Amino acid sequence: MKLPVKHTQRMGLSRRLGRFLLGRCRHVYYRLAESTTGTHKREFLVARVEDARTGLEDTKEQFQTALERFGALVEFDGGNLGTLYRALKREFDRSDQMAQAVHSHIDTIEELAHALFTEWELELDLYTNRTLRSRSRQKLKLTQRHYQHLIKAMRKAESRIDPVLNAFRDQVLFLKHNLNAQAIAALQHELVTVSNDIAAMIKVMEHSILQADQFIRTLEEPRALPEK
Repeated sequence: MKLPVKHTQRMGLSRRLGRFLLGRCRHVYYRLAESTTGTHKREFLVARVEDARTGLEDTKEQFQTALERFGALVEFDGGNLGTLYRALKREFDRSDQMAQAVHSHIDTIEELAHALFTEWELELDLYTNRTLRSRSRQKLKLTQRHYQHLIKAMRKAESRIDPVLNAFRDQVLFLKHNLNAQAIAALQHELVTVSNDIAAMIKVMEHSILQADQFIRTLEEPRALPEK
């Protein structure tokens, strides 16, 4: 059972609007924090990449748990089906919450990275030492390359989450509306599809996590001073 297209579109629009408004609030927060505490955008960016990495790890584990719960449901051969449904619904709700957290983390990374690179580019003109300016520019280009790999991997991972989540929602809703043995039988053939989708999503997430580790190392590397 699938949600009506218009309903799904409204849900997507509402989430995008919420993420936009949240992004504006974050922008004000980071500017205020930077001016009052002296915390640099680089530090905020490292922290947010770490948050996104943790979020991807947690989401990956949550979907694995949900898949196990779904597998147990398909193998149901008697007992309290309502209890199994409620357990699966809880797993879906947790998966949905974690997925939204991942979306938010990635949006924040993109906002902070744009602000950091814009500021970095402008500050290159402030150098009077050509050697330092050249090295800073090289560091900027390297960091931007690593960032492009990171955001591409994270957006790819993000793109895999919603289709899996939607398929998961379909099964939970179908079960809710058909709490009987026939509903379980109807879901059995879906398990293979959902399992493959989750496995593919997890693989993409793991690649994104590796890219996050690489980007964090790039930002945390100490800058070399010019030779005397």
